[in-house]
Amino acid sequence: MQLQENISLAPLTTLQVGGPARSFVEANDVSEIREALDFAKARSLPVFVLGGGSNLVVSDRGWPGLVLKVNILGVNHRHGGGHTAYFDAGAGEDWDGFVAAAVRHQCSGIECLSGIPGSVGGTPVQNVGAYGQDVSQTIESVTALDRNTGKEVEIEREDCGFGYRTSIFNTRERGRYIILRVAYALKHNGTPHLEYADLKKFFAGRNGAPTLSEVREAVLATRASKGMVIRPGEHEAHSAGSFFKNPVLSQEQFAELRRRAAARRLEIPSYPGLEAKKKVSAAWLVEQSGFSKGYSQGRVGISRKHALAIVNLGGATAADVIALKDAIQKRVEEQWGVRLEPEPVMVGF
Repeated sequence: MQLQENISLAPLTTLQVGGPARSFVEANDVSEIREALDFAKARSLPVFVLGGGSNLVVSDRGWPGLVLKVNILGVNHRHGGGHTAYFDAGAGEDWDGFVAAAVRHQCSGIECLSGIPGSVGGTPVQNVGAYGQDVSQTIESVTALDRNTGKEVEIEREDCGFGYRTSIFNTRERGRYIILRVAYALKHNGTPHLEYADLKKFFAGRNGAPTLSEVREAVLATRASKGMVIRPGEHEAHSAGSFFKNPVLSQEQFAELRRRAAARRLEIPSYPGLEAKKKVSAAWLVEQSGFSKGYSQGRVGISRKHALAIVNLGGATAADVIALKDAIQKRVEEQWGVRLEPEPVMVGF
């Protein structure tokens, strides 16, 4: 185990804000993870497990304990019965690299999740999803270290408690499990998933169905057009992705929202992927509350390409990010009666 002290966390996140970790360990296998946990326990240090740093806001104070970065690598795959292909990936594997490998093997199920930054181990935690696909649709099981018992356990999909951007790993069992590997069941020679309007529009007018590779490239192009692909040197890349979840409303809440929209002679946008789960576009609420694309507030702002991305315009602090987050939440709630829920993990606040 290689222990480091007072390591700046900002460079390890896509938002590029936050203070230092008192102690930092990058673990390459489960034995190093156990050693790091023993170190933290002996000194009564709180532990935070860091993935790819893409869905994260670290406070300016940093983290007073141990930050553990899981760097377990390796991808194995085998073909089962019928057209099912099973992939087993280490938690430290780059997510988009894993998606690219699956597409190269002509395996469908995660092609619409191309371009999402972060690591494999983070995908079950947030039940990562985009363009009509969620990882919960393909995850077979999660191998994790149970901090309560010190043992490795295999958690089946039905026991992961998957919901909209949630799982047991970020709700009722938060902090208990350290994810080591994730097993996915994909479909060999399966057809690409084309549910969302953006992708349908991309392929409109062409003859024949697009290939998996073509859908992946379309997703990457679409995400890039919204500033949601990490590219060095671009302020648009210095974000935590979509900062707010699409709110899920009751019938009464939706009726009230529609009444407020009608009073302003506005129509709430309708998307099949949202309607199916009774969701409303958070991006629409943000923009209709005065926070248009390109809005700035000092050293932070809203992406010029995506209304849900809070971006670091250069030299921002976590306090700057939180101030803008609070302002957006307050105005959306005042004008629309809807409380937006942040999507990133908040660390050290």
